[in-house]
Amino acid sequence: MAAVKLYPPRPEKVYLFGTCLIDMFYPEAGLDAIRLLEREGIEVIFPDDQTCCGQPAYTSGYHDEAREVARAQLGLFPEPWPIIVPSGSCGGMMRTHYPQLFAGSVDEALARDVAERVFELTEFLVHVCHLPLEDRGVSETIAMHTSCSARREMGLADTGPALLAKLGQVELVEQVRASECCGFGGTFAVRHPEVSAAMVEDKTQAIEATGAKRFVTSDCGCLMNIAGRFAHQGKDVKGEHIASYLWRRTS
Repeated sequence: MAAVKLYPPRPEKVYLFGTCLIDMFYPEAGLDAIRLLEREGIEVIFPDDQTCCGQPAYTSGYHDEAREVARAQLGLFPEPWPIIVPSGSCGGMMRTHYPQLFAGSVDEALARDVAERVFELTEFLVHVCHLPLEDRGVSETIAMHTSCSARREMGLADTGPALLAKLGQVELVEQVRASECCGFGGTFAVRHPEVSAAMVEDKTQAIEATGAKRFVTSDCGCLMNIAGRFAHQGKDVKGEHIASYLWRRTS
């Protein structure tokens, strides 16, 4: 039986762990995550020295190297505030794998403390903020892709759709085989490009079959992979991080 996650009351302050892909490719998604939190009266602290969570090395089997990268993050969150991560894959790495990665080491207690305070963004908005949303956009049909890490490692298949359901002018349509991977998988897409390309081809076909001209996701890796495939196909289906979509529809 899966452990029950106990959610805290709404805090006055949180940390934001921005992720590499937000830093390099989708900075607006990180800013929109901050805007959503600040609109709820929460002060957002962004530690300047944050880098990678260590997931690429970890999932490639380089655990010593992953531990070195991850150790550099452990000391960035000294206050007992929640750590918000706008990515299920990075959130899954920090919450699920940090305790395993540092088990038996001098950093085990600190790694467990950090892991217990990690929340994926949509999870935090739903279960801690109980986020109210007033839809100010035009009528639109969209699809959503939830990443494998958010779905399987963090158990968050429903939080993104729960937020989108609050938007009165938005119809969320479900793709067939919604739980299937988009094929990104970080370094998997580099090591197995043909398999990755076939998987994202299936994913784009499933999204296109819904009739939606836009999809949202809470993971920038999936966003980059799926939107990139649609662009390569010359298809007019746009992708957006859910933080940016929520902010744009409600501001």
